[in-house]
Amino acid sequence: MASRDPLPFDPIDRAAELWSERIGPSGTMAAVTSVMRVQQILLSAVDGALRPHGLTFARYEALVLLSFSRRGHLPMRVMGERLQLHPTSVTNIVDRLQAGGLVRRIPHPTDRRATLVEITDEGRNLVEVATKSVTAIDFGLRGLTPAQATQLTELLGRVRRATGDFR
Repeated sequence: MASRDPLPFDPIDRAAELWSERIGPSGTMAAVTSVMRVQQILLSAVDGALRPHGLTFARYEALVLLSFSRRGHLPMRVMGERLQLHPTSVTNIVDRLQAGGLVRRIPHPTDRRATLVEITDEGRNLVEVATKSVTAIDFGLRGLTPAQATQLTELLGRVRRATGDFR
C-alpha cells in the first residue's frame, strides 16, 4: 500500500550489494530488512482495512481469539498467552473493546482472582464484518501463490521456533 510512486530499483537489493562490498555476506541483512519492510506494508494494509470498523489489529486479534473460543470467553491470562502480549497490553485492549460494547468482563466461576473476557453479540458481528475487509485484501500479502504463502509461514515459523517463541 504505497502512498508514493514506486522506486525504480529495489533499495534493499542495493543495500545488500553495498553491504557485500564493504562488510561481508549480506543475505541475512537483506532478509531481515525485507521482513521489516514487509511488516510495514502489511500493517498499513490491515490497519487501513480495519480503521473503518474502529479496530486496530491488536483489538481485531483479541476479538477473533474470543470468537474462536469454545464458550466465547477466556481468562485474561490465557488471552495474553495466546496473543503473546504483556498483561498490561491485554488490559488496555480489553478496556477499549469493553468501552465499545464488544466484550464484557465477567467473574471466573471457580477462581475469584481471575476475570473472564466474553465477546458480545456486537463483537461477533463486528468480527464477521471486519474479517471480510481484511480477507478481501488478503491481509495485504500480495504477489504470492497460496503455496508460497504456506511456505513463507513455515519458514518464518522456523525462525520463531529457533528463538523460543514456541516449542
